[in-house]
Amino acid sequence: MDNLGGMQRVALELDAALRGIEGLSYATRFLRAPWKTIHRRSALFILRSIPALARLARAREVDVVLFSSMVTGALAVPLQGLFRRHGVRTAAIVHGLDVTTPSWLYQRFVPHVFAALDLVMPVSAATGEACVARGLSREKLRPVRNGADVARFQEPAFSRDARRARLGVIPAAAELAASDVVLTSVGRQVRRKGFAWFINEVMPGLPEHVHYWLAGDGPEQDSIQAAIDRHDLGRRVRRLGRVSEEELEALYQGADLFVMPNIPVPGDMEGFGVVMLEAGLSGLPTVGARLEGVAEVITNGENGMLVESGDAAGFTREIEGYLRGPDVLRGASRRAFEHTRTHFSWASVAREYVDVLTSRFATPDTKAVPAGK
Repeated sequence: MDNLGGMQRVALELDAALRGIEGLSYATRFLRAPWKTIHRRSALFILRSIPALARLARAREVDVVLFSSMVTGALAVPLQGLFRRHGVRTAAIVHGLDVTTPSWLYQRFVPHVFAALDLVMPVSAATGEACVARGLSREKLRPVRNGADVARFQEPAFSRDARRARLGVIPAAAELAASDVVLTSVGRQVRRKGFAWFINEVMPGLPEHVHYWLAGDGPEQDSIQAAIDRHDLGRRVRRLGRVSEEELEALYQGADLFVMPNIPVPGDMEGFGVVMLEAGLSGLPTVGARLEGVAEVITNGENGMLVESGDAAGFTREIEGYLRGPDVLRGASRRAFEHTRTHFSWASVAREYVDVLTSRFATPDTKAVPAGK
């Protein structure tokens, strides 16, 4: 499970939640592979899925197929005639990049996938609008938010001393002073995440005791390091690279604030931002950009605060607002945890998926087979 991509983790956690719903006849077809080989094995998985799903349809053993992304949703194109002859309905979850990938050939294919599907379930309204812009009929559109596994991490500590003790799993924590504050971001280091922008524009204006730790890797690593070097922030900004599940939990449960400083990038978007839910379940409020799917996760004053994308002064103001005293941060930590647990648990989200599919496709003996990777 270490270093799973967002779409893969969503598929696995939704699968686990669906299995807990009484009365649902349900089976899965998943590609389970290490991260290093999953891309190479995906094509073979998709090819093998075509005859497997065709057999289910001909045998009338399934009524609804739920694809976990537009990648596997592409299977609806070659199978649409067979599915419709046998009364099989199809739906796909859309996450963001799986519909906005800026490839001319891919973008030519996306409308054909939408035409073959009976229902499209984007993880946010922003992702839904990206689908409509690419030819999806609004009659087929039904957003359903992402969820988070409330049992994945231990219940958070809310006192600052207890949180800092949990951060001790990460070696760099030994260099922190008692008064130091740790901001963190987790995710693939691509331009839309705004990590280099945040280091360039926000970190130099924050107090010297405020540190910024990034977990993840990606094509923006050089730009991030250049920003660190430009402002001589090597002591305060740490690139942790890919981290283990234990280190990720320590980072979520030991840092003081989570940051989502996204910036707009044509052809790329933040469809939702599951990491904000993981942070919230760890008692970590988010200061995030009012942009795309980020804006649909954060409720001001509950699990964080929204700032206009690119507003360096706004990010500085909101971050410093949380640092006015230990009681302020402790109260914000509790609110973030309770809000996320109440509104984004997979139990309620999985129930919403079932309710939407049932209302659209119900038959007397409806069965479902999610297909994903």
